[in-house]
Amino acid sequence: MSGYPFEPNKMTQGTKDTNRQFAIGNRQSSSVRWGLIGCGDIAQKRVAPALLESPQSELVAVSRLNTELLDEFADRFKVLHRFTHWQQLVQSNDIDAVYVATPVNLHAEQTIAAIEAGKHVLCEKPMAMNVAECDRMIAAAETNGVKLGIAYYRHFYPLVRRMKKLIDSEEIGKPIVAQVDAFEWFNPGSSNPRAWLLQPEISGGGPMFDFGCHRIQLLLHLFGPVRVIKSIASKALFDRMVEDTALASFEFSQGTVATLTVSHAVMDPRDSFTVWGSEGSMTTEVLNQGKLIITTRDGQRTETHLPAENIHQPLVEDFVQAVIDDRQPSVPGEIGRAVAEVEEEIYKSGH
Repeated sequence: MSGYPFEPNKMTQGTKDTNRQFAIGNRQSSSVRWGLIGCGDIAQKRVAPALLESPQSELVAVSRLNTELLDEFADRFKVLHRFTHWQQLVQSNDIDAVYVATPVNLHAEQTIAAIEAGKHVLCEKPMAMNVAECDRMIAAAETNGVKLGIAYYRHFYPLVRRMKKLIDSEEIGKPIVAQVDAFEWFNPGSSNPRAWLLQPEISGGGPMFDFGCHRIQLLLHLFGPVRVIKSIASKALFDRMVEDTALASFEFSQGTVATLTVSHAVMDPRDSFTVWGSEGSMTTEVLNQGKLIITTRDGQRTETHLPAENIHQPLVEDFVQAVIDDRQPSVPGEIGRAVAEVEEEIYKSGH
């Protein structure tokens, strides 16, 4: 059913080189000039710093409807161009690429508009509300000859790279069973800026759609195409329009079976990923922390593969390098679409 034949490309890292010139469209430039649509929590903590700190990258424009919050954000990050309407930002001749960091229901419209204005786009996850929107975004990028990337930043974790290598080398034998758990207590009041995540017409779904998509991307990356999906979606604790807890089971084409459980209703947080193979196992109790316990017939050992201090940094640097080198980003629209296809099957099966 779903999967993707993409592997990460090596990134160029280092300090900014403002003397190097490369072509962006018909323009010779020393950096990729970014416009950022959306100035929320993640944009402040991770996205804007990554755009500013990435070699050969500049954050030159931001957009937000609330002028007071727009100015506060732009002043903080010393951004010159400020737009209250994102439509003005995507038409600006001062930018080469757009980072879309808005609620999911806006992703397709904003991405396609930016692409049709000749801009490369790095779009937050999930890619869009459904597969049909993903297809429109991919088609627009192909027609206009620009890059389209999706912000599945865990794809770049050194830990994930190590897990992929252990599977491909068969050090733990054939992967037989995988179990992934992601729990995050989330019960926002109506005034909480993240309350939109509980409105399915804006968010697309509950925790399976919001952060379950990250784990689905990793499962596809590690095990390839999936052929069978079954799921359960539950309002185990909260009376809301989206599920607060969900479980999905997968059978991948090469035989591995996996379960993914997500919840907004469990007090103890969890972010674990375990793979049991025919010759051993590997487990990380907290995926974001980089500690991996590997068990083989020779015994058990612990490895540490720390993520970048800003976990968006490798994602942004890879995308910038893709623009410079005129190649596909490591997480292109096709990967976002593959995840969206699995999500559609999960929600169809679970309701």
